[in-house]
Amino acid sequence: MQSNVKAVELRELWRRHKQESDERARERLVLAYAPLVKFIAGRMASGLPAHVEEADLVSYGLLGLIGAIERYELGRDVKFETFAVARIKGAIIDELRSLDWVPRSVRSRAREIERANVALEAELGRPPSEEEMADHLGLGVEAFRDELLEIANSSVLALDDLWTFADPEGGQVSVLDVIGDPQAADPEAEVQTAELKDRIADAIESLPERERLVVALYYYESLTLREIGEILGATESRVSQLHTKAVLALRSRFPG
Repeated sequence: MQSNVKAVELRELWRRHKQESDERARERLVLAYAPLVKFIAGRMASGLPAHVEEADLVSYGLLGLIGAIERYELGRDVKFETFAVARIKGAIIDELRSLDWVPRSVRSRAREIERANVALEAELGRPPSEEEMADHLGLGVEAFRDELLEIANSSVLALDDLWTFADPEGGQVSVLDVIGDPQAADPEAEVQTAELKDRIADAIESLPERERLVVALYYYESLTLREIGEILGATESRVSQLHTKAVLALRSRFPG
């Protein structure tokens, strides 16, 4: 019963905000969806250096939430939570990148690993293993894994960049926002985003099994790296390495 009451209350708040420009309703919507920001900030904080405060991520994410509330159109096929996630993450990532705290050497090494992945995949006809990547880069396997961990701990590295793009108003739009939207203004763009979604799904499917499982559990089941480690029987650091290798491999397929 409580969930039904809450749903009714939310619908009324949305109506008052959109139809009557009720500022009080807008404030209550921000409070209602604030736990989503905290959840996203907490997950992102787990993969960032210790000096990055989760409270700061929450404040950055709230700006994304407010922007999402302003841009969301009632009657969309996409739930607001789905619509808002890309904007919350985008606001956090944009702010972190503006601080430019990622060492240039780390960014350079990440790009080098992406290029190595492209070269080896073209040569082998399949995603390369850690051993093959390490050999190509002139490293031992443990040294290669250490580099993956350094990249993971020093950068904002996620798959979200692959399926989000800037909208005309400067916000972040998720591929999921436009798929099946009856108000989509450009059918060609809708087809392109659907094709991109399919390409990403195919790319994920081609990953080695453990990397594919990490991606599925992290991005689709919303598990933390620690929880994934418990499932795989691996340390959180090892899961972080697998996640980083998977993301770099996928990003190398979608340069931009």
